[in-house]
Amino acid sequence: MNQSVASDFILVGLFSRSGSPQLLFFLVAVMFIMGLLGNTTLLFLICVDSRLHTPMYFLLSQLSLFDVGFPLVTIPKMASDFLQGEGSISFGGCAAQIFFLTLMGVAEGILLALMSYDRYVAVCHPLQYSLLMRRQMCLLMVISSWLAGVLNACIQTSITLHFPYCASHTVDHFFCEVPALLKLSCADTSTYELVLSTSGVLILVLPLSLIATSYGHVLGAVLRMRSEEAHHKAFTTCSSHITAVGLFYGAAVFMYMVPGAYHSPHQDNMVSLFYSLITPTLNPLIYSLRNREVWMALVKVLRRPGLRAK
Repeated sequence: MNQSVASDFILVGLFSRSGSPQLLFFLVAVMFIMGLLGNTTLLFLICVDSRLHTPMYFLLSQLSLFDVGFPLVTIPKMASDFLQGEGSISFGGCAAQIFFLTLMGVAEGILLALMSYDRYVAVCHPLQYSLLMRRQMCLLMVISSWLAGVLNACIQTSITLHFPYCASHTVDHFFCEVPALLKLSCADTSTYELVLSTSGVLILVLPLSLIATSYGHVLGAVLRMRSEEAHHKAFTTCSSHITAVGLFYGAAVFMYMVPGAYHSPHQDNMVSLFYSLITPTLNPLIYSLRNREVWMALVKVLRRPGLRAK
């Protein structure tokens, strides 16, 4: 078992299979920069504009925080490997990637489910919103998502790296992910893979059930509304979140609910790139393009005297 600790892993990388690796690298770099700028800008606006100091935007700030972290764990390492022409990663570095990606993946999934409850309260119980979504409740939601992520990450990282990796150390992926790593173990991992799949289904199904229940009530409330303006406001309130949920859970369902026999390394790489880079890049656009409050906050910041062109 000490053999697994002594050796580095080799990451195959995303660009090695591409016919135009330089073009793909450029596209990934552009999306990475766009995602960081979009999410940090959204975080900054939520912090500085008092009109955005509401439960919805507090939860959204946590989503942006996760969307900053996801690409930072994987993309700089992948870019460095491409530029240096090598893909080695230490045992500790591999453990860190698994830990932080698992933490943020689970925490973000739970946070998205809790955000659907916020939208349910906003549409179905608007007069009680300030009471039901008071600051203590928002903090409890965020802390719960972080704790669930940390607990799951600790368990998965420790068990995954407990297995001996005494044969090939070449990971057919562009970062250390549990399914890709388990394929390299020279021990029988079938029981753990079954437990992992079962827990993955539970981690996905329970939040999805809350989301479906929340939006089921929202849909019922919208259908009972007679005002066209009320319909539009409810749709605007919920459409961004539904889009973000679809992007995140679509990729997660493929990775952790579709049996591994139906996956190929190329498919896994594409899906992993989707949830680790593309979704975090799209989320700030989804939440800001049709959001008048965010645009007003941005305009207010840009009109500050210190930022005006002389």
